[in-house]
Amino acid sequence: MIIKREDMKTEVRDAMRGGPGSVKMTHLQGAEEMRNCRLLSEIVLPPGAGIGEHEHINETEYYIITAGEGIVVDNGVDTPVKAGEVVATPHGSSHSITNTGSVDLSMIAVIVTY
Repeated sequence: MIIKREDMKTEVRDAMRGGPGSVKMTHLQGAEEMRNCRLLSEIVLPPGAGIGEHEHINETEYYIITAGEGIVVDNGVDTPVKAGEVVATPHGSSHSITNTGSVDLSMIAVIVTY
């Protein structure tokens, strides 16, 4: 199966999970078409924007950072991240991410369900 970019749904979310600014999400595939995965999206955070802290239950979320840099709060610990790194947030853990750089922070977000 090939999914064309023009067939992907893109949305802008303001204050996503209570985070600062607006976040652009392009859903690479719809959740209804995936098994054991509820999110597969490219997310772009402009400078200063972020996704607020939230917890994951019965799932693991991965952020695959493809461009830019930022700060992830991983279970209360601030950790710098940059392109080429992966953030894994398993069941019972919480995280947030904010773009602290001067260019867009881009990542692929994947949520795998149990």
